[in-house]
Amino acid sequence: MAAAGLAAVAWPHGAHRLDCVSDVHLSAHDPATAAAFLGYLRAAAFDALCILGDLFEVWVGDDLLQADDPEAALARDVAAALRAVASSRPVYLMHGNRDFLLGPAFAAASGATLLADPCLLDTGGWRWLLAHGDAWCVHDADYQRFRAQARSAAWQADFAARPLAERQTLARALRAQSRAHQAQRVRAGMVDTGDVDADTVEAARQRHGANGVIHGHTHRPAAHRLPGGAPRLVLSDWDALAQPPRLQVLQLAPGGRWCVAPANA
Repeated sequence: MAAAGLAAVAWPHGAHRLDCVSDVHLSAHDPATAAAFLGYLRAAAFDALCILGDLFEVWVGDDLLQADDPEAALARDVAAALRAVASSRPVYLMHGNRDFLLGPAFAAASGATLLADPCLLDTGGWRWLLAHGDAWCVHDADYQRFRAQARSAAWQADFAARPLAERQTLARALRAQSRAHQAQRVRAGMVDTGDVDADTVEAARQRHGANGVIHGHTHRPAAHRLPGGAPRLVLSDWDALAQPPRLQVLQLAPGGRWCVAPANA
């Protein structure tokens, strides 16, 4: 049985394929990946789409949609492309650690339904627990402290009250600080804290009555087995300029069947 109160996503009636993507990290500084994602939305034959966080490299507030800069123009293009899809098929969108400030204005502009993190997807006799994954990286104490702070209503109200340009500058500074911190840990040979804790994920799976788990965030795509034997599927990030390009999609079918395919499949 699923835990009481956990949001659930029903398998769309008559659907044969539901796509899951994560960590697309759209940015005006990476037009190739943006073009690949927009092309995928135009051409893919999915019956529904779940975006499990970090659609954007950074999101500082829905008022970005009204701004006059390259990031705002990209955001409007993405919202329009998602709305075109959502006119005929369900589009679900979960917050990530980069775009947790996506709000109702973007949801309205894109036609996407915002998902709770985590939530359940029932594919008909098989339940997937969907999450971005960052909340399960419990060994990264510094990040978990920041996550708790940034998800608080007081922090978000203070951040939203700042001018858009200031928020964009702060976001860039936070990203640079995070990259420097990660590089320093690598140089020092410190223990890797960037992956999820398998026991924490397994406890969540059991608590919510799921048969398997799907998440992103870690940029370590693979099919794992949790301590109890259930599958844990990790989504790839997107990078059109990588060699080979990383533009993977997890395609789900009824009854727990799945496969990984390139975005243009």
